[in-house]
Amino acid sequence: MIRHKEPVITIDGASGTGKGTVSQMLATRLGWKFLDSGALYRVLALAAQKHSVAFNNEKALEVLAEHLDVQFIARENKLPLIILEGEDVTETIRTESIGNAASIIAALPAVRASLLSRQRSFRETPGLVADGRDMGTVVFPDAELKIFLTASPEERALRRYNQLKERGISVSLGDLIKELRERDRRDQERSVAPLKPAEDAVMIDTDRLTIEEVVDRILSELEGNAVKKAFPATASQTMFDCAGVGVAE
Repeated sequence: MIRHKEPVITIDGASGTGKGTVSQMLATRLGWKFLDSGALYRVLALAAQKHSVAFNNEKALEVLAEHLDVQFIARENKLPLIILEGEDVTETIRTESIGNAASIIAALPAVRASLLSRQRSFRETPGLVADGRDMGTVVFPDAELKIFLTASPEERALRRYNQLKERGISVSLGDLIKELRERDRRDQERSVAPLKPAEDAVMIDTDRLTIEEVVDRILSELEGNAVKKAFPATASQTMFDCAGVGVAE
């Protein structure tokens, strides 16, 4: 296997395990780039909705993915600003409906293949923290450190419930648990790149851990690793610009 000089830490897990927040904080602490792979699928789902492309039309979605006009612009202490076809969709793609649609189209082999090169293109100096569901198994199988986060459906639903409540959105906790279980089933049973830990992944149960505790646990795993010695932390730089070119739950 050809190895790249830029180190990668992959953080995979189901929706609601905290992988996005953990990945962003870890990237900031290390001064590395950050890839939110789930955002790409959400953006594609929104683009499909915008252009009246059915979520089961694999060929049309493949073409749409290949010509996706999207920009990820880094912001300090916040998730990247996401611009789709000139429009700010940062908040729009985080809705439950778009999340469920993203889970549906993510199960299509042609869609995953179309977005693969975009995801791999984020691998740049000084290093990359990649957040997703198949980062360690498919996208970056040669990553120096692979993390897989877990949490119970009830805990994950409660976290999402509190997030939505803070934003003034009324939802049913029971419905959220049901939706998470269904999304887990789709992610785990899809034929291509199913949700599962890499054989060499470090498993971390986040049920009773804070975000800071999870990040500290990952950093402790990194200690003594050759990647840290060869690539010391540098100033944070996480701007992504992938408009019209190959390229972030």
